[in-house]
Amino acid sequence: MSELFEKSMATLELPQVLALLADCAATLEGKERCLALRPLTDLDDVARAQEETSAAVKMLILRGSPGFSGVKPVSASLQRADMGGSLSTRELLDIASVLRCARGARDYGDSEEKTVISHLFRSLTPNRFLEDSITNSILSEEEIADSASSELASIRRHMRSTEARVRDILQRLISSNQSKYLQEAIITMRGGRYVVPVKAEFRGEVPGLVHDTSASGATVFVEPMSVVEANNEIRVLRSDEQDEIARILLELSGEAGSFADSIIESYHYAVELDLIFAKAQVAYKMKAVVPQVGEDGKIALHAARHPLIAKEKVVPTDITLGVEFDTLIITGPNTGGKTVALKTIGLLTLMAMCGQMIPAGEGSRVAVFRHILADIGDEQSIEQSLSTFSSHMVNIIHIFEVADNSSLILLDELGAGTDPVEGAALAAAVIESARELGALVAATTHYAELKVYAMTTPGVENASCEFNVDTLAPTYRLVMGIPGKSNAFA
Repeated sequence: MSELFEKSMATLELPQVLALLADCAATLEGKERCLALRPLTDLDDVARAQEETSAAVKMLILRGSPGFSGVKPVSASLQRADMGGSLSTRELLDIASVLRCARGARDYGDSEEKTVISHLFRSLTPNRFLEDSITNSILSEEEIADSASSELASIRRHMRSTEARVRDILQRLISSNQSKYLQEAIITMRGGRYVVPVKAEFRGEVPGLVHDTSASGATVFVEPMSVVEANNEIRVLRSDEQDEIARILLELSGEAGSFADSIIESYHYAVELDLIFAKAQVAYKMKAVVPQVGEDGKIALHAARHPLIAKEKVVPTDITLGVEFDTLIITGPNTGGKTVALKTIGLLTLMAMCGQMIPAGEGSRVAVFRHILADIGDEQSIEQSLSTFSSHMVNIIHIFEVADNSSLILLDELGAGTDPVEGAALAAAVIESARELGALVAATTHYAELKVYAMTTPGVENASCEFNVDTLAPTYRLVMGIPGKSNAFA
């Protein structure tokens, strides 16, 4: 895809539409793929992508969306596990999450009649045994279940009984006549060992090991001799617990690693489905339709709406190009909607080529182009010392370097910014040159000469943005076949 095509996509605001798409994707990679979406230039690819979106919309309406929110990147973790590495609790929970989503989405897709996306659902490989092994063993990122292994359950049982014994001994000390030596009647921990807070001046009255001193120095934390052995036992049990947890994680990692290929494959299919269902959600919100697509250069948009203009403000408009004429000259007042009409042609065509349904009426048609090239907006460049006119001419020269007979060329305010007579002549020459290449052209202008050119040249048609002279306000509706007035004085 040429650099100019990329620049034209930005000019026509495709990245903003892709951002809406990314907002509807549930997975991180799905969002990235939405933003990286580029128009397909092969008719079969576009038709297939449209069918996928259409199938997803039908499923969405009937059954809601399959959940992909738990699908996180797991490929690197699984490859490490496959090589014998041990995974963290977080990594294993992410793998279980992918398996749970694969199972849910597989069930979601199984009950549907066969569609063009059925094979994606069938390609998901659930593994209920591994999923349950992980979720039953790992309760959260910080907690392994007692039931993860009989050994772990046994260790923790011993630990609990030993801790209870220690607390019991210390509780008796607190309740005895030795309590007068304590700063507070509490049991606390220092360095993983149970201790009591003793007043510094009575340090010798409670035999034991000092583990810490308070910041003021008034309190020392003493482990009485009566609990040293039990505290040692707890420490050994804690070490055994950590060893057993490491063994359980290694075992679960090995199990996950042995299914690495199928889980990674399921992850990729889930991301693919996430992207398709994001397109479906955007289409549903926009009340979009599946356009007819062809390579014949015919565009016929019925009640087309610019997708980035608020629903309550956007005015649906009918636009045709390439059916009875190959060039459209749009005239009318400033702020009357000429540029929006131009952008609507380009943006809806780009959306369709990305496999998105378009916000237009049933029976709308777009063509697949090798290049969509736009020169829209004021591109005066201070840095390069180019005037508005010069910068537009530089753009137009670049457009002619790549344009061919499978190009849609969109030109805003063609020839503006210079002497009106020269500008009009130059604009007509630019349009003629583009037509000679076999490109489809839509251009906006204020020049009366171009309106006459459109009226007298076969294959060139006038269109105007309607203006209500009574209210002195544009209606933003495009009227085909009639040139418009600039209405500057009005």
